[in-house]
Amino acid sequence: MKEKRTGRPREFDRDEALSAAMHVFWKQGYDGASMKDLTAAMNISGPSLYGVFGDKRQLFMEAIDFYANRKACKPLEVFETEPDIETAVRKFFYEVVEYSTMSISGAKGCFLSSCVATVSGELVGVEALLKRAIFDTDERLARRFELEKARGVLPDTFPSKIRARLMFDLRQGLVFRARAGIEPKYLLADIESNVGIILG
Repeated sequence: MKEKRTGRPREFDRDEALSAAMHVFWKQGYDGASMKDLTAAMNISGPSLYGVFGDKRQLFMEAIDFYANRKACKPLEVFETEPDIETAVRKFFYEVVEYSTMSISGAKGCFLSSCVATVSGELVGVEALLKRAIFDTDERLARRFELEKARGVLPDTFPSKIRARLMFDLRQGLVFRARAGIEPKYLLADIESNVGIILG
């Protein structure tokens, strides 16, 4: 008689599974993501999902952490790695428009605003994670501005934290407009003005 196998798959990769689950939630929303959809995307069985991640809510919470802690947001990545600050700000907004309108997977915009924020008041613990992710994003943006101040590229009087929050809010506005179906050409037309607002 064959021994029944339980628990996680032999070749299980937690990060890959979380990334797959995150994209299902991102595309379909928390309520719209069924366990069948999640297990299929993660390539694991139902018992394995429960054994490793607990229930659907806990998987969602881990997906939020994964997104926030693995630098999963492309606009932030390009902003932190592009050497020239003006180009970095410009690329940040271009990436926002691209991932909000041109995603092949169907997951549009920022995971936090497109999916997580919609259930913030409904699922226990999500609001706290969302706040932390927003504050962490503000800090990452502000750190880059502070670095440019230390290099002498930006003036000492540049309000790094205020501009960081404004940059985040402008991003959210672009995402909102994109999800409403506004064409990319109209969103792209505002980028130069946004760059001027942030660095002016």
